[in-house]
Amino acid sequence: MDHTEFTDRVDGLYDGTYAGLPIAVPDSGDGRTPAADQAAWRIGESVYDSGEGYEQRFTTFLEKTDTTAVKALIIGGWQEAYDTDSSRVVELLARNADRLPALRSLFLGAMPSEECEISWIQQSDVTPLLEAFPLLERLEVRGGTGLTLNPVRHGNLRVLRFETGGLPAQVVRGVAASDLPALEYLELWLGVSEYGGDATVADLAPILSGERLPALRHLGLQDSEIQDEIAAAVASAPVVARLTSLALSMGTLTDAGAEALLSGQPLTHLARLDLHHHYLSDEMTERVRAAFAGTGVEVDLSEQEDPDDDWRYVAVAE
Repeated sequence: MDHTEFTDRVDGLYDGTYAGLPIAVPDSGDGRTPAADQAAWRIGESVYDSGEGYEQRFTTFLEKTDTTAVKALIIGGWQEAYDTDSSRVVELLARNADRLPALRSLFLGAMPSEECEISWIQQSDVTPLLEAFPLLERLEVRGGTGLTLNPVRHGNLRVLRFETGGLPAQVVRGVAASDLPALEYLELWLGVSEYGGDATVADLAPILSGERLPALRHLGLQDSEIQDEIAAAVASAPVVARLTSLALSMGTLTDAGAEALLSGQPLTHLARLDLHHHYLSDEMTERVRAAFAGTGVEVDLSEQEDPDDDWRYVAVAE
């Protein structure tokens, strides 16, 4: 699996590709509607739209598309997504799971920041999606406000991503307590306490042990205001030995966290170490580069930030 396609995608998902398929909008009217299995279908409305509404758009999609062949769905905005949670959207998807037997990839909440800031997106319990779609291979969710996830067993999920400015500890614990034997790629944007990101290193411990994640090859614990603590925990985490890529980017990583990584278990087996958006000094930045020189590890140390007095900010919060 090529993991580069998942990197730091805050906006977009209107154009380009998703899950290896070109993004398309149902009934676009341009006369070039692709076959149902040849597109990642984007269904949504402006969060300020008082027109047709998400439910009607979804119903029309079910009626006019061969949904038995649909492989990928992108769920964009729903009316007043800043004030109305996604529970109705989740319920509609779950209730119609039998009409989407080929669905393998699902993105919930694909709203760009100019439409709805990531922390404004009102989410809900996404557990029913994993329960209703046992063959789903990829689930991605944007927005952490109101988000919940209960422990589940899912035998086919390969990719799980949460893009948030504040990921609730309950969700982290839900992931940690789930049995996900096929999961290869896990990415958590932990965010900040101001926007609900209250997970601790203790909450991450079962993930770092790797006991329920035998297939995991990429781990992203990102966008955190406790990035140094996370780095220190990762430095001795059993799961790291089986990874091919590790991301501790987008957060408030300082020299203390980088020192922990350099002093911990070897990371030279990795293909990629992503530390971008960090607060390392020039000296530590060069130490990290030197430590991996000639090892074949691709190290991303871009976006070296300067603290504002003692304040360090994560890449994505509001």
